[in-house]
Amino acid sequence: MRTLLTLPLLFCLAASANAADLFAKGDAKIGKTLHDKSCVSCHTSMVGGDGTAVYNRMERKIKTPQKLQAQISGCNANAGAGWFPEDELHVGAYLNKQFYHFK
Repeated sequence: MRTLLTLPLLFCLAASANAADLFAKGDAKIGKTLHDKSCVSCHTSMVGGDGTAVYNRMERKIKTPQKLQAQISGCNANAGAGWFPEDELHVGAYLNKQFYHFK
């Protein structure tokens, strides 16, 4: 019985460790270039300024690395950026380093 109770806890711990490494294989420098080319104009039209306020607003929806990854994928599809999965990881690495600071 104890084993059955321990297994879900181990899965949760493993999932949280993987969350920290979600963007580990991404290159933030490449991500910044992709972001600046494909994201800034849309975000500027949404929030004004240089568009970065979309990441800093109080009511932001992105509170986990997984949600950030899902948002990047959605924006990639909606904006027609044509990024490959590794490009999305690069953008995630940049956004996490610059704005979100997920551990």
